[in-house]
Amino acid sequence: MTPAQSRGLAAALACLGLGALGPLPAAAQETKATAAPPPTVQADKGSALYGRPDGTGAAKLAPVAGPPLPTPAAKLPLDKLKVADGFKVELYASGLANARSMTQAPDGTLFVGTRTVGKVYAVLPQAGADGTHEVKTIASGLHRPNGVAFHDGALYVAELSKISRYDDILKHLDGGEQPQLVTDDLPKDEAHGWKFIAIGPDDKLYVPVGAPGNIQLPPDTHAQIRRMDLDGKNAEVIARGVRNSVGFDWNPTTKQLWFTDNGRDWVSEDIPNDELNVLTEPGKQHFGYPFCHQGTFTDPEYGWGHSCSEFTAPAALLGPHTASLGMRFYTGTQFPDAYKGAIFIAQHGSWNRTTKLGGDVLVAKLGPDGKVASTEPFLTGFLQDNKYAGRPVDVLVAKDGSLLVSDDYNGAIYRVSYAK
Repeated sequence: MTPAQSRGLAAALACLGLGALGPLPAAAQETKATAAPPPTVQADKGSALYGRPDGTGAAKLAPVAGPPLPTPAAKLPLDKLKVADGFKVELYASGLANARSMTQAPDGTLFVGTRTVGKVYAVLPQAGADGTHEVKTIASGLHRPNGVAFHDGALYVAELSKISRYDDILKHLDGGEQPQLVTDDLPKDEAHGWKFIAIGPDDKLYVPVGAPGNIQLPPDTHAQIRRMDLDGKNAEVIARGVRNSVGFDWNPTTKQLWFTDNGRDWVSEDIPNDELNVLTEPGKQHFGYPFCHQGTFTDPEYGWGHSCSEFTAPAALLGPHTASLGMRFYTGTQFPDAYKGAIFIAQHGSWNRTTKLGGDVLVAKLGPDGKVASTEPFLTGFLQDNKYAGRPVDVLVAKDGSLLVSDDYNGAIYRVSYAK
């Protein structure tokens, strides 16, 4: 058996041992690294192509670029989107190029960050005659303003290497408000540099710092989640070994932080899985990167000398390369009781799989013990014939209990509601 065949067999066995999407089995078998990594293309460590194996199959795979302009409302893929009986999907707002992370003010104003166009939007709460909502650009010329959080009248915006605060933002929706710097003590790496931010039940600002590339031993400043005071002071690392989290939320019952994490690329089309994790001991847990992935697979390069038992195992596995991003606990009352306290997860969708996976919204339901009991599709149809008709980025439970879903591919926000 050649080394390449051996690696392929190991990957296949690991994948078969994982089973379907869902919580990590208690007795999951750990897969050890058994060979050196395969030959790779010469690429900078911060490149998405770093670690790509030789071969025509892998050479065909590359990140998926979205349309340069937002999709006109009449051409959005609403007719392709599917939900369970009793639910309805409709357009909430369009024309928000590269719409990504979301936060909502008490009056219903929705704020939306972007990754590639440098803008932050406000979506007004009053619907027009057609049921959609007016969009205003409240900031532009920013550098990867992906993360947004609203608190006490102020909008916090996370760019690549800094976080700013726009005070009394609801009075300045026409733009022009000068932001106040919260912190600029963040790395400037472009790889995994865009950030999701949120303010926790402890009135602290939570900020992830991704690994500066696909796979490498990160410096102490990366592959982590931090929290800090709202003025940027007293920053501390609360989780390590986190490759790239672009979504988190707090369990409304336990107040524990749950977060998604994107697995590394170029080991296999089928491993590792993205993860759903839970932080139970802030400052004490390491979630594996770059030594262990998905709780069972030691890295071919960095896993030597390590066991996955050294690290915190995932609460659930979310599929290989699905780019699981925004997540929220359902705290509304509009949906049926089966969804109370469940977690909705936006999956942006894979790019380094021959057959794409993801491009949907999952729901993870918790059991009486507070652990993930099941994961199942909730909103599907963004992936058609192995091509993207849209790509979900974030989810948000709106004030009326409906679920808002951002789509950066089309520059749109969808609303999922339930009719009793």
